[in-house]
Amino acid sequence: MMKILESITFISYVFIILCTCMSMFCNNTQFPTNNGFTIRYSKKSLNSVPENLPPKTTILDLSENNIAVLLSSDFTSLSKLTLLNLSYNHIREFDAIVFRFNAELEHLDLSHNNLRNITCGSLQIIKGLRHLDLSSNKFENILHCKEFSYFLHLQYLGLSATRIQRSSLKEIAQLGTLHVIFLGLQNLSSYEPGSLQVLNTNKLHIVLPVYLKDPFILYDAMNTSRTLELSQVTCEKACDNVIEPLSTISKNSKVSTLIISNITVSWKYLNQMIEAVWCSSVEYLNVHHLIELGEFPYFVPFNFSKTSLKALSIQHWISKSVYYRGPPHPVQTYSEMMIESFTFVDIGMIHFMCPSKSSIFHFLNFTRNRLTDKLFQNCNTLPHLETLILRSNRLEMLSLVSSMTTSMKSLQYLDVSNNKLQYENGEDCHWSETLLKLNLSANQLTSAAFGCLPINVKILDLHNNQISNIHKGIMALKSLEELNLASNWLADLRDCSHFNSLAVLNVGMNFLHSLSFHSLQSCQNVRAINAGNNPFQCDCELRDFINWRTQTAGDILGWPESYKCQYPEHLKGTLLKDVHLSEVSCNTAVLLGIVLGTMAALIICILFLCLYFDLPWYVKMTWNWTQTKRRIRNTNPKDLPQNLTYHAFISYSQHDASWVKDYLIPNLEKGDGSIHICQHERNFVPGRSIIENIINCIEKSYKSIFVLSPNFIQSGWCHYELYFAHHRLFTENSDSLILILLEPIPQYLIPSKYYKLKALMAKRTYLEWPKEKSKHGLFWANLRQSINVQLPEHKQENKKVFNTSQEKDYEPDTVSLN
Repeated sequence: MMKILESITFISYVFIILCTCMSMFCNNTQFPTNNGFTIRYSKKSLNSVPENLPPKTTILDLSENNIAVLLSSDFTSLSKLTLLNLSYNHIREFDAIVFRFNAELEHLDLSHNNLRNITCGSLQIIKGLRHLDLSSNKFENILHCKEFSYFLHLQYLGLSATRIQRSSLKEIAQLGTLHVIFLGLQNLSSYEPGSLQVLNTNKLHIVLPVYLKDPFILYDAMNTSRTLELSQVTCEKACDNVIEPLSTISKNSKVSTLIISNITVSWKYLNQMIEAVWCSSVEYLNVHHLIELGEFPYFVPFNFSKTSLKALSIQHWISKSVYYRGPPHPVQTYSEMMIESFTFVDIGMIHFMCPSKSSIFHFLNFTRNRLTDKLFQNCNTLPHLETLILRSNRLEMLSLVSSMTTSMKSLQYLDVSNNKLQYENGEDCHWSETLLKLNLSANQLTSAAFGCLPINVKILDLHNNQISNIHKGIMALKSLEELNLASNWLADLRDCSHFNSLAVLNVGMNFLHSLSFHSLQSCQNVRAINAGNNPFQCDCELRDFINWRTQTAGDILGWPESYKCQYPEHLKGTLLKDVHLSEVSCNTAVLLGIVLGTMAALIICILFLCLYFDLPWYVKMTWNWTQTKRRIRNTNPKDLPQNLTYHAFISYSQHDASWVKDYLIPNLEKGDGSIHICQHERNFVPGRSIIENIINCIEKSYKSIFVLSPNFIQSGWCHYELYFAHHRLFTENSDSLILILLEPIPQYLIPSKYYKLKALMAKRTYLEWPKEKSKHGLFWANLRQSINVQLPEHKQENKKVFNTSQEKDYEPDTVSLN
């Protein structure tokens, strides 16, 4: 339960942090940019300019508030201010003296306020302005200010007025740097003919009155600038006030680009506008944000051949027509136009006819329509088409798209992105041989699509598809120079060797965990590679990638900020450049050499210690100790014979008696009575025969200890004792013998009649008496432990020690056994 509560508390804490971060992000009140420090207070219902703004502010957005008055102290601390947006407020008066400390101000937007007057005398304070927008205010006249002459860098000027006079535009006409003049004339009531002709600008943008009564302003506009944009054109019933001025544009007129935006017109009047400029100086005609009313009439064709028009663009068309009297559909007849560039974007077009005769189209753009795979099938009248854009339509079969291009003998660029294209193995694909650039992004293509690609393509965009591996079919693309496979399902980039001419490769935002050294080596011809935003496994293969990045002459796009570790968990989010993997952990040869070297040194060291400290002997003794402890621990006292009286019987040569008496017996018995040793000199029963005593002691002892030495093999009685002990070993199936090698016994010294001794020494483990005094302690402990068991409880036999005469009677070394 506590763990659940802790988890809930942790999740709540994280949620609060996320909400706080999102709130800060959404408010977006202040943040640094590449060009300075930006503060945004848009849509905050402010009634005045906020106080204590940061002095480092360069961009300040106060648009869409309730500010009515600007005070002289509002911007005194903002010496670095370059852009100020005060649009969509309620400012009534403006005196440029409020910007006396803003010498770096370049962009000032005061549009959509309630300004009626400006104090021109202080405009020279902000003479560094490049963009000044005063449009959509309540000026009665165009500002007549000689201070405009101080604006030596002004490029954009937005104005508005209800009355326009020639005299009020003279000061503006002296500004030779103006590129754009915007005139918001929605409320125009009076215009002096010829006023606009004094202006000198590259582009003139006029927002026309809702009801244009006096067309003279259009007549003047047609000869004022090279680019003319007319906005808010409404021709619901009649359009003569617009069409007639357009008809006055001759081939010698100044305007070459005509833009008609936010237009509400019937299909009939739209065609008349196009006809009006067909034989004029206009080379580029753009119509966008069009609302088409009424019904489609019969289309009356006109001569499409004699024109200076190079490009026609109609974008964002909302049709409110009920029906058309077809066929053919009027839009389709535009295919007969003899112009180089034709654009129909977002107009809901479901088909476009193939031209009836050879066309001069070089550029066709049909983005965001409803075109299908039937478009341009078996069309042989587009021999000059170089660019075809079919983005965001309803194309589904890649093979049909390919067959559409076969007769386009000049096609170089095809964009069919953002459709629903698919390809199945086995479908025939036939592309135009001239196609060099192909955009197939944002479709539903898999790796099989590599089997349906134009053979001569140089730039191929396949990003945002479902490609999981690079198909071998790409090897046929010998001319491929740029390949975009971003946002797919690639898990590995195995080999670049089949990219003969590839210079740019994008495999970002896939599922690449690593880039192998082999694949990097095969990508040496690639000048730029983008592999960022992949879930990298920061291991040794990535180390090779990092090293390759520093050594290659190519460019790693997005490095280093887009290259972060995803795995292992402790490195998640770490930049690849900050990951440092040692040579030892990544180089197998180095690691193996270190391991083997360490092992060899350790073995040599162990061997030296073994030889120096006689370690095998200690190991052997420790092993015997362990085995003895285990055997004794597993021995139940009840399992011991009930007649046992002694822990051990000792057999030895009389020549070794001093060692037995001085070392062996004292170290075993320890004087504490815990161990009882049977020694013939003190425990043989008088009156019994020696053999009977020997047999009796062996049978009543838990172990029989034999002290072996060259003297031992010379003793006949020792042999008898060994014989009886050996017989007990086999008859009782016990482990009762302990052999102590007091001195080495060469095998050749052992007579053949002592075959039992040879067999025992060959098969049983014996203890060697160490000469080094430091080893004696372990020797005695081991020997004592091997005989230290709890004997059955009964009355111990207490015999007197032999007297001197008895001892002489038992001389194993001298008694004859014959």
